[in-house]
Amino acid sequence: MATGPDHGLKRIVWKRIKDTIITDCRKSEVWKILILDPFTTKLLSSCCKMSDLIPEKITIVEDLYKSREPVPEMKAIYFISPTAKCVDAFIADFKPKPKYKAAYVYFTDYCPDELFNNMKRSCAAYIRVCKEINMSFLPQEAQVFTCDNPGAFQSIYSPNSQDKNKTLETLADQLVTLCATLDEYPGVRYKKDGNMENAKTFAELVDNKLAKHYALDDSGTKKGKTQAQLLIVERGFDPVSPILHELTYQAMAYDLIDIQSGTYTYKAKDGSEKQALLSENDMLWVKLRHKHIAEVTEQIRKLVKEMSANKKQPDGKITISSLALMMKKMPSFRKQVTEKTIHLQLAEDCMQLFSNNVEKLCKAEQDLAVGSDVEGVKVKDPMRTLLPVLLHPYSTYDKIRAVLLYIFSLSGTTDENLSKLIQHVKIEADQEFILNWKELGVPIITTPSFFPRKSTRRDRSQDQIYNLSRWTPVIKDVMEDAVENKLDTKEWPHQSECPAAWNGSGAVSARQKHKASAQDERRSGARLIVFVLGGICHSEMRCAYEVTQAVKSCEVIIGSSHILTPTGLLDDIKALSKGPMETFAIEEKSNA
Repeated sequence: MATGPDHGLKRIVWKRIKDTIITDCRKSEVWKILILDPFTTKLLSSCCKMSDLIPEKITIVEDLYKSREPVPEMKAIYFISPTAKCVDAFIADFKPKPKYKAAYVYFTDYCPDELFNNMKRSCAAYIRVCKEINMSFLPQEAQVFTCDNPGAFQSIYSPNSQDKNKTLETLADQLVTLCATLDEYPGVRYKKDGNMENAKTFAELVDNKLAKHYALDDSGTKKGKTQAQLLIVERGFDPVSPILHELTYQAMAYDLIDIQSGTYTYKAKDGSEKQALLSENDMLWVKLRHKHIAEVTEQIRKLVKEMSANKKQPDGKITISSLALMMKKMPSFRKQVTEKTIHLQLAEDCMQLFSNNVEKLCKAEQDLAVGSDVEGVKVKDPMRTLLPVLLHPYSTYDKIRAVLLYIFSLSGTTDENLSKLIQHVKIEADQEFILNWKELGVPIITTPSFFPRKSTRRDRSQDQIYNLSRWTPVIKDVMEDAVENKLDTKEWPHQSECPAAWNGSGAVSARQKHKASAQDERRSGARLIVFVLGGICHSEMRCAYEVTQAVKSCEVIIGSSHILTPTGLLDDIKALSKGPMETFAIEEKSNA
C-alpha cells in the first residue's frame, strides 16, 4: 500500500475538510473568513497551507479567541471544537452586534445539546450551516496521529488524578473520529494486564462509541465491520523503547536536539539563528527519518557531492560554508541546496553529541535492553554492565535512563539495591523518576522470591546490522503478530468480533516475501490501527512504516494521546506523585 504525504492521514484529512467545509461554502461565490480555535489551527496547519485555501475563496484565517475587527459584509466559516469556551466566543461574535454577515459552523466532534441550544437561542438568525464533521485528532504524519493531549498521561496514571474517566472518554471520542475519517469500523482488541485495567476500560469505551456511531448511516442501514483491526495497549507494556538512546535519524534528533513543535533551530555559519520545519513537505526528511544515522550522514554527503559535480564544483570536502558559497553564486540553486544544508547541519549536530557522550552509553544500554552482548552472549550480571555508566560523568538524566534499563532487565530490583542505585546517581530528592514507574504497572521493587515471567521476543539476530541498534520496540512484534494472526487471544482478548479477514491462519509473514494467498487478497487494503495509552515514541512510529513496507496488503497506523521524548517522559513520570494542583520544574543536573 502506498504511503507518504499524498496517500497518508494528512491527505485523507485535507480531502475530508474539502469535501465537507469547503464544498458547502463553495456554493456561495463570495470570499470568506475562516475562524479557528487552537486545536483546529493545528489540525488545518498539519494538512494544508494558506496557498491551498486561497483558491477556495478563503481570504483570511483568524483566531477565535483574539480580538477581531468586524467585517459585516463578509461571511465567516467557524471550524471549532464543541466546548463551552468555543461556543461562548462564537456567540460573542454575534451579540450584541454581529461581526459578520453570516456563519457556517463546523464542529470537530459531537456538540452537546446544551451548547447547541445555547447557540440556537442566541444567534440562530445568522447560522447558515451547523455540522459535526467527526475529526478531533491530529494527523502528525502519513501513518501517525495524536489526540494532542500530553496532559492525558497525568490524568490516566497519577494516583491523585481527578479526571481519569473523563480523559479516557475524551480520548475514546477522538479515536472514534479517526475511525470515522478512515471510514473504518474495526474489530477491537486490547492487551490484557493483571495489574492494569486501563486498556480494557478504554477498549470497552471505544467499542461502545463505535457501535453507537455506526448504528445507522445516512441510508438508514447499520454499518458492518470493515477490514480493520484496532489494538489498544498501555504505555507500561514496553518501558524500554521510550528510554533507550535511538540511533535512527528522527528518534535521535528529537532525543538529543531541542526540537519544538517540529521546528529545528540552528546557528548558521554567519552566526544568525535559523529555523527549519521537519515535516512531510520536506521529501528528504521523509526519505531519511527512519534510517540509521550512519546511513543518513553518508547519503546527505553523497547527495551534496552529486549536486556539486552537476554544477562543476570542486569535489572537495563538503561543509556548511562551501554550500553557503555555492548558494550565493547560483541563486537558482538555492532552493535545491537548502534542505540538504539543513539535514547536513542536523546530522552533524546529532553526530557531535553522539561522539561526545552517547556512543559509550549505547553499548551498555543495548546489552541491558536485549539481555545479551554483541556476540549474543547472555548478560549474566547486569550490574557489571551498569556500573561503568554510573562511574562516568554522564548527565543525571542519562544515568537515570541506564538505571531504569537495568531495573527493567531484571523485572524489578530489591529495596536495598534500589537505595544504592539512587545514591550512586545522587537523586535522593528526585527518586520519583524511578519509583513512579509502578503507576504504569512496571515492576520496580520486587522480592528475591518473585521471578516474573518474561514474554518471549522474536528472533531478529539475522536482521541486525548495527551493534548499537540491536533493540526492536515490542510494538513491532505485536504489529507483525497481528498481521500474521498470531496474537494470543488470552493475552489479546477480543472486545468485539473481528472481521473475517483477520481470523484463521494462513496470514502472511511480515518478514518474508510471500505469494498472495486468498486471505491476503481478501484483506488487501486492510488497516491495523494501534493506539497506545500514555504516549508513543519515535521508534514505535517507525515500526508502523516498516511493517507496512514489509506487508503490502496491510497499512499500519499508530496513534496516542501525544508523542514522547525520553526526557519529557521522565519529567512526566516524576510528576505523577504531585498533587492535582501542583506544578514543578526540572533542571538538568550534570556531574560533568
